[in-house]
Amino acid sequence: MPADPSTSSGTVRPDLRRVRTVDYHTGGEPFRIVVDPPVAIPGADVADRRARAIADPDVDGLRRLLCFEPRGHADMYGGLLVPPDDPGAHLGVLFWHKDGFSTACGHGTIALGAWAVESGRVEAPDDGVTDVVVDVPSGRVTARVHTRGGQVESVDFVNVPSHVVATGIEVETAYGTVPVDVAFGGALYAHLDVAHVGLRVEPAAYGELIALGREVKRALVDHPAAVHAPDPRLSGIYGTILFEDLGRLPEGPHQRNVTIFADGEVDRSPCGSGTASRVAALAASGALRDDQVLTHDSIVGSRFVARVLERTSVDGVDAVVPSITGTAHLTGEHTFLVDPRDALVPGFVLR
Repeated sequence: MPADPSTSSGTVRPDLRRVRTVDYHTGGEPFRIVVDPPVAIPGADVADRRARAIADPDVDGLRRLLCFEPRGHADMYGGLLVPPDDPGAHLGVLFWHKDGFSTACGHGTIALGAWAVESGRVEAPDDGVTDVVVDVPSGRVTARVHTRGGQVESVDFVNVPSHVVATGIEVETAYGTVPVDVAFGGALYAHLDVAHVGLRVEPAAYGELIALGREVKRALVDHPAAVHAPDPRLSGIYGTILFEDLGRLPEGPHQRNVTIFADGEVDRSPCGSGTASRVAALAASGALRDDQVLTHDSIVGSRFVARVLERTSVDGVDAVVPSITGTAHLTGEHTFLVDPRDALVPGFVLR
């Protein structure tokens, strides 16, 4: 089948708009990379570009086009590459999902690290470790890419400093009053142990988990813990991490989680920035020592391994720099087409 539709004379139709992407998945979660966005995305830095993109109909239209059906789906995720804030980083990125532009994304950073090395964007040895530095709305992060025999084996997502915001917040749910913690891992996440509501983190409970995640997020909309004082642009509870304690391994705690983010979107991976916030919470409680790792599984069985790289403080608050290790794999390269006669552009979502 030809790459582009043709007219009866065999020439490519000139009226079709084209958007090219490279698609990866990290632990089952999609990441659609737009290397050369076909719209202008101005701004003083990546955080400013995100703020402007939210209000820009052209940029937001591109997000909808690539995320909404029929080119995407309600759980699609991706990123628009933009210039970094300064020459100290290799690239910048605006993360997007079906409801807008997020402040952070660990699984996306892992995918970007793999893509940057595999595409040759960043030179890497056949055997060794290469840092791909990425500016994201929440700050500067690193994808530490491990290669062996010329192939990417794994990627460490080294995040911005992460910390606990509040613990033991009482939230009213359909299951009764439950205790919720809030922690920052590049975005603000609410944490809830599903043992409090009698659920398991498993595909059979998919619908109930989505409903609970939405309920917790809604309950915290106006809570003081939803405010990120250092940068109000990062305020708002981004997602609810519903976790299940699986006991302890010799290396440290073992948990399974599902992160319900945006408006009911389900992370298939263990969630990179969410895992960073779990590292912060577990380190603060003493459940994760600096010489241990968190084994963090997802609802589909994929796994991240996370640790504390260093302890620090942010505005007088104790924090940690987390490192989350995962893998990402290329799933396709696409040329998406927009027919000007198509009444369903930019698309639709049914959830």
